[in-house]
Amino acid sequence: MVAAITRQQIVEAADKLFYERGFEATSFADISAVVGLSRGNFYYHFKTKDEILEAVITNRLSKTRAMLDAWQVEAKSPADRIRRFIQILIMNQTKIMAYGCPVGTLCNELAKLDHIAKSRAAELFTVFRDWLSHQFTALGQGTNAEELAMHVLMRSQGVAALATAFRDEAFVRREVEDMCQWLAAQQPTSITHTETASVQNS
Repeated sequence: MVAAITRQQIVEAADKLFYERGFEATSFADISAVVGLSRGNFYYHFKTKDEILEAVITNRLSKTRAMLDAWQVEAKSPADRIRRFIQILIMNQTKIMAYGCPVGTLCNELAKLDHIAKSRAAELFTVFRDWLSHQFTALGQGTNAEELAMHVLMRSQGVAALATAFRDEAFVRREVEDMCQWLAAQQPTSITHTETASVQNS
């Protein structure tokens, strides 16, 4: 039990450092210093930095899926769930402006390094794409669902990159509002008319 807790502490510390400093710039010593472990105790849990990276990606995937599952229960409609995703830009804007998107920055760095884990890291985007595609299908956009999902991912990544460059909170809020307006326009007219009629007759 203690070993499992220590391992998780290492993963969480590494995740934070990989995000804030970058994978390549983070050393074993940096991570062990945060956790407060001796080198010997550290190597008991992880022998290489690549092992830690794999654990970090696995941890991120688990947390991402848990977050999406929670949104599936909490949000009343597909559009509400997609808005939850878009509004991450505001919820995490301080960190995004300082370090960029945690998924995008990791994927970009591993791609530049041609690291063996680059495809594994890209699974994080795949999880978001598939989930968004499912929401757009439920919204009545089955034919274009994946295309629309990719558009949302592309737009959010662009906003995150420019937010990091300019550190402009107002820009982030304007873009999020514009994305939400765009989302409203993706709802099929037939559904909109049905909902309007339902409201008028109630």
